[in-house]
Amino acid sequence: MKIAVIGCGYWGPNLIRNLVQSNKVREVVCCDLSESRLQRMKTLYPAVETKSDYRELLEDKTLDGVVIATPVGHHFPIARDFLARGKHVMIEKPMTHSFDSGLELVKLAEEKERILMVGHTFEYTGAVHKIKEIIQSGELGKILYVSSIRVNLGLFQQDINVVWDLAPHDISILLYVLGETPVSVSSQGMAHYKPGIEDVAITTLNFKDGLIAFLHNSWLDPKKIRKFTIVGTRKMLVYDDIKAQEKIKIYDKGLEVPPYYDTFAEFHFAYRSGDINSPKVDEYEPLKLEIDCFLESIKTGRTPPTDGYNGLRVVSVLEGASKSLKNGGRVVPIPGLKILKKNRSMANKGNGDSRPCVYEPAQVVSP
Repeated sequence: MKIAVIGCGYWGPNLIRNLVQSNKVREVVCCDLSESRLQRMKTLYPAVETKSDYRELLEDKTLDGVVIATPVGHHFPIARDFLARGKHVMIEKPMTHSFDSGLELVKLAEEKERILMVGHTFEYTGAVHKIKEIIQSGELGKILYVSSIRVNLGLFQQDINVVWDLAPHDISILLYVLGETPVSVSSQGMAHYKPGIEDVAITTLNFKDGLIAFLHNSWLDPKKIRKFTIVGTRKMLVYDDIKAQEKIKIYDKGLEVPPYYDTFAEFHFAYRSGDINSPKVDEYEPLKLEIDCFLESIKTGRTPPTDGYNGLRVVSVLEGASKSLKNGGRVVPIPGLKILKKNRSMANKGNGDSRPCVYEPAQVVSP
């Protein structure tokens, strides 16, 4: 296949590296407004083609697909242009800057029978797959609440706030491991350095049956932290993505309410503190698996795990959080929830097997 990468800044080079190393790709095109970035890619990978204007690629009949890694504000127009011309598209997170624009891309992809995929890389990690497996097994019991911390010092963004920058990772992980979309969201934050662009925020996601999740995102913390805590009625789980080993630990801790007591003096919680276990997690580069899944989806017509509807779910929560931020933290219903509850479907008519890609390290293509 011939694949183009639009945007060679922060994340683009990682995408280009994996595409160059893939045995499914015969040609890679690098596109960026910066000549210095293009020259760097040419130095690293002499065989790549370079373009300074993505519009030069729109009529390229030999181009199979594009990967968009530009600032968020450019995602929608670029993706729309390529989908309209029958190209397969993968967009880095978040998919678009609004629910309506994301929905337009999803409908366009279905109309053109093209693959639309979103780069929610954490959904391709061994650790997150293991967490979902643990939750589905019932080992943790009923999930009561989730707490997530994703903070560091910088990088400040010019066009989006800290929620749109960091929370997409946390939201995509949550929706994947829990298997459901929240019904409402509220968020409070503050813009300390750039008016209108919040650099610290606390977001609350409300799910059905009383499940609640708290997301702490900040560009103003002295230490980089990437940690998830999932509390269940039976056990508790902590996922620390910063750790090189033992990223997941399961704590056999909890409490039990006495089923019967005659007086208040007889009432005592029974606290339980047992073993701490760290399950084995498959080690591989998630981005390599993600890229291979995009290429496999183009080849077979199979729906990728992080398809357009997956991206739309995340954007719906982000948009609700943004509305809440601007309105003093009030609770906002998730926009488009009825649409999101529908069965996900890519048209892919006549493109072969429509089953989703399977999460297996064996799919990874070695350099």
